[in-house]
Amino acid sequence: MLIGAMSVDLFIGEAASLKDKRRYLKSIIERIKSRFNVSIAEVDQQELWQRSTLGVSCVSNERVHVDKMLSSVINFIEAQDSVEIINYNYEIL
Repeated sequence: MLIGAMSVDLFIGEAASLKDKRRYLKSIIERIKSRFNVSIAEVDQQELWQRSTLGVSCVSNERVHVDKMLSSVINFIEAQDSVEIINYNYEIL
């Protein structure tokens, strides 16, 4: 069993308040959950209204599948107009 764990630091330039930030993040998180077989949640920077850190994880028996899933999530987030990826890193355990 392999576990892929990834953190993604985001900049949400269009958010003018914490309420806006939650709206943007909720939309992105729900679309990722429905499209990909991963677990995802906001794990840091909850008090900042234009920054967020998302935690993403997936489990598989093949390393290639874990790499593909996490790369697909990154590509999906990059395609969103409302957020910008500042940094991301992942590891496979």
